[in-house]
Amino acid sequence: MTDANGAIIEGRGLTRSFAMPAGAVTALGDVSIRIDAADYVAITGPSGCGKSTLLHILGCVDQPTAGSLVFEGRDVSALPESARSRIRLTRIGFVFQRFFLLPMLTAWENIELPQAEAGANKADRRARTRELLDYVGLSARSDHRPSQLSGGEMQRVAIARALANRPALLLADEPTGELDEETGLQIATLFDRVHSDGTAIVVVTHNPAVAARAARHLAMKSGRMVGA
Repeated sequence: MTDANGAIIEGRGLTRSFAMPAGAVTALGDVSIRIDAADYVAITGPSGCGKSTLLHILGCVDQPTAGSLVFEGRDVSALPESARSRIRLTRIGFVFQRFFLLPMLTAWENIELPQAEAGANKADRRARTRELLDYVGLSARSDHRPSQLSGGEMQRVAIARALANRPALLLADEPTGELDEETGLQIATLFDRVHSDGTAIVVVTHNPAVAARAARHLAMKSGRMVGA
């Protein structure tokens, strides 16, 4: 779902400051960004430039100190935390550098869990989990726990989990940062497929090969957007 102008999410004048003993530190300063349904956006820049801070705000994990954020036509800043949590669960998928799979759960269970939290019935959960395991090429590893999987396999499970509730937007923070070059390329190729299948993607990356897959490129420096 998009707003009347076709945007999934739009941030205007996004600023995020943190109180520190020596005074406030601004991690993000007056950033405006719009993501449409067909977008595949790569955000690059040096460590500490505000990329992850911006991603957390876009993902409704954090709130800006100033500025506005509208997701699917709704002013996110005006929503209670319960509504923001529901958006994170059902409309936004997250993929992280270190996977963050639950170690005591199998690949199947990690993918099924967010569906259960969203209220999907058992039959629908089973069908969707089976579909996603096939989608990421891990049907034969469904009963394996994270410790029994390679880094690339863990990231594939994490991507499947992120897609479990059919989000409109996928946010990825250094998704190949823990992987070797060949495996990282496989994950980047999987992102291409996810985008082709209709999910908007924003990826934060230091990897030029990953960034090159995106149709739009944004660069950040010192908490600000410096190029497109």
